[in-house]
Amino acid sequence: MPPSRTGAPRASLFRDRAFAWMLSGAFISMLGDQFTYIALPWLVLQLTGDTLVLGLVLGVMSVPRAVFMLVGGALVDRHSPKRVLMWTKHVSTVLLVVLAALVFTGNLSLWALYLLAFSLGLAMAFSIPSSTSLLPHVVPAQHLQAANSALLGLRQLSLFAGPLLAGGLIVTFGDAHTGRVSDARGLGAAFLFDALSFALSAWTLSKVTTLAPEGTAGAPAGQAVLRSVAQGLRWCWDDRDLRTCLLYWSAVALLITGPIQIALPVLASQQPGLGAAAFGVLMGAHGAGTLAGMVAAGARPGARARNLGTTLLLVDGVIGALFIPMGRITALWQGAALLLAIGLLGGFMQVAIFTWIQRRVPPAMLGRAMSIFMFIFMGLAPISAAVTGWVMRGMTLERLFAATGGCLVVSVAVALATSRIRHISDAPEQAFR
Repeated sequence: MPPSRTGAPRASLFRDRAFAWMLSGAFISMLGDQFTYIALPWLVLQLTGDTLVLGLVLGVMSVPRAVFMLVGGALVDRHSPKRVLMWTKHVSTVLLVVLAALVFTGNLSLWALYLLAFSLGLAMAFSIPSSTSLLPHVVPAQHLQAANSALLGLRQLSLFAGPLLAGGLIVTFGDAHTGRVSDARGLGAAFLFDALSFALSAWTLSKVTTLAPEGTAGAPAGQAVLRSVAQGLRWCWDDRDLRTCLLYWSAVALLITGPIQIALPVLASQQPGLGAAAFGVLMGAHGAGTLAGMVAAGARPGARARNLGTTLLLVDGVIGALFIPMGRITALWQGAALLLAIGLLGGFMQVAIFTWIQRRVPPAMLGRAMSIFMFIFMGLAPISAAVTGWVMRGMTLERLFAATGGCLVVSVAVALATSRIRHISDAPEQAFR
């Protein structure tokens, strides 16, 4: 092992070239992702003006992500996270270049948008488990906590800076009207920027060296992929506390992801004085709050209301209460303030939850376990998004946000009174079973 990869965790971590290459590439890629996250819903609204179509496009992207994510986790454990991640970066670069070209030229049709959304979602099904399980293969175990904090912190910085930059780019270059799409030049530039970010991050990933030889994995080479997936599901199900949390997070994801993906861009487009740049401000406020919450979690790692489970439920209850007035905002700063607070609470808990899972799951199972965890918040999105788009045809934004927040508060109250979650503590390291 190179000398730079040993020693005191924080002192030697940032002298580790492999980690530096990984960190820089991850930030470039995550920043580029925000341009597509902002531009895609805005493109659909400009193209069709229909919230149901918006929900369907996001659903078409999420379906392959959901169906194949567990398969992606099994392949990550069989091969290497680096190898699988590299494949997805090359594929995503090509898809985004095609999307940008169609937007620039005015030749984008709805069927082409559905096809590209499906393909991008399929690439995500493999990139998500590979990117979330790569870190333990790059840095030694004693460096993992510090490295994880740095990586998650940069992710949240991208959530803050990316939407602001994306909204500004769309407004700056978006005065052209191509076919049925206004802001076409700005939207095309946003997709092209994301394509460039994938290409650059693929180059930085090629510079990353792993601790074990390429192809060293936890899943036996001869084991069928579906059997490997079943093994991961069985392992997570047999862990009672992990199973309880996964089921609870599934319910929360169904309530929250749709309104965030569908209702927030609609809120920006319908409110006087709000637009693409304001949508970026709203999402940027959420990212800034999440980053601040992660910093607070690092400064006070043991801050708990009794234990981890009780703290999780109380935080979710407050987030539900903050969602209720979102549909009644009359000024941009009000929505930004609410999302800032929601992000602050969510960021604090994200660090605690991520660390809890990493300490609980053995490295040989990490790809599959992370694919299950990420499936909950990304794989269930098509259901939530489609239902939200359909409900919004007959429900005002004010009622939608109030109902979403109210249901979350009720869910928390039920879980607090009846489930095992309130008894869950921070698991000691290596306590896998």
